[in-house]
Amino acid sequence: MQRPFSQACENNQEPLMEVLGEVFGQVESVLELGSGTGQHARYFAERLPHIQWQPSDLAENIAAIEQWREDYHGSNLAAPVPLDVREHNWPLDIGDAVFTANSLHIMAWSSVQSLFSYLDEYAPTRNLLVVYGSFNYGGEYTSESNARFDEWLAQRNPDSAIRDFEQLDQLARDAGYRLQGDYAMPANNRTLVWQKLSLVSSTA
Repeated sequence: MQRPFSQACENNQEPLMEVLGEVFGQVESVLELGSGTGQHARYFAERLPHIQWQPSDLAENIAAIEQWREDYHGSNLAAPVPLDVREHNWPLDIGDAVFTANSLHIMAWSSVQSLFSYLDEYAPTRNLLVVYGSFNYGGEYTSESNARFDEWLAQRNPDSAIRDFEQLDQLARDAGYRLQGDYAMPANNRTLVWQKLSLVSSTA
């Protein structure tokens, strides 16, 4: 059976690895949200053997992820778990870090809010949140290609859209996180890194 394949994943793996190799140096466990095809989980688990990598996604995507895991010979790539960020009781621990790529612009805004609300309540202090994708800054697109991409997203699903960095950062701050890094990536994308500095956001 041919594995599911995303060219976008193939294109961004190496640049992402440069960032993750830096920010995940002391991390022992990562929960990946929206693992999609499973390519990222396999790629990063192979190159970050000190990390226990936990892929997750909606139930209909689990079989695809498992195809990338089935012949992996390391012990640090866990079986994918069905997870919907809209649910209040996630079926696993959050761990040292949460990673998600090209997902927030696919989710409805209410789902993005649910994600941060859950991290506010359940993520441990010092938890890292690493988000890769396209973002607007100051309410403006950073490139014509991102503007076209946002138009495509709206046509595909009116709940999908490139998210504004400022709105995401406010959600993160409300959840006790503070921005630690904003990395420029190829194809007008960014990697955002937050760390949770307080369990009680109102006193952060």
